[in-house]
Amino acid sequence: AMLVAACGGSDAEAISTDNGGKIMQSENKTNSSKALVVYYSRSGNTEALARMIGNETGADMFRVTTVTPYPEVYRETTELARAERDNARPAINGRVENMADYDVVYIGVPNWWSTMPMPMFTFLEQYDLSGKIIVPFVTHGGGGVANCVSDLKKAVPGATVLDALVGSAQNAQSDVSAWLKRLGLVK
Repeated sequence: AMLVAACGGSDAEAISTDNGGKIMQSENKTNSSKALVVYYSRSGNTEALARMIGNETGADMFRVTTVTPYPEVYRETTELARAERDNARPAINGRVENMADYDVVYIGVPNWWSTMPMPMFTFLEQYDLSGKIIVPFVTHGGGGVANCVSDLKKAVPGATVLDALVGSAQNAQSDVSAWLKRLGLVK
């Protein structure tokens, strides 16, 4: 089930997200604002939502990846994420050199221990996003939005943070479409 948390496209082949920290240009521009979908995804759930949003909006894509990958074994990853929580800033690959060109930045994260994964904090701390519209989306395995959006707001002072899409990517296309329309980001 998908929900929208209050907090202040078309062709699936058009956007490739296997970018290892490089901008992937969308071929489906549908509005005049220049938009970027930035996401961190370990299992593919957040990436699936990112692709839906990118396909619908024509936004460019940037996948946050870590220089040192997280363990393949889920439990080992959760233990490392718990140890990192609140203070680690893992090194990430790539950089958005033209961040000033984007008006709207979609930020997608899974809920890891009630907040965003630390690699997303690493990413956000590299940029001044004040004046931009930030559109969060959060996936989870039962923990809901927790502090993901409130922590995002703290990380992007001066930005306007819109309502978040919260849930799973399974059967979510209609929820994504309705959310984007409600926020006025697509027609």
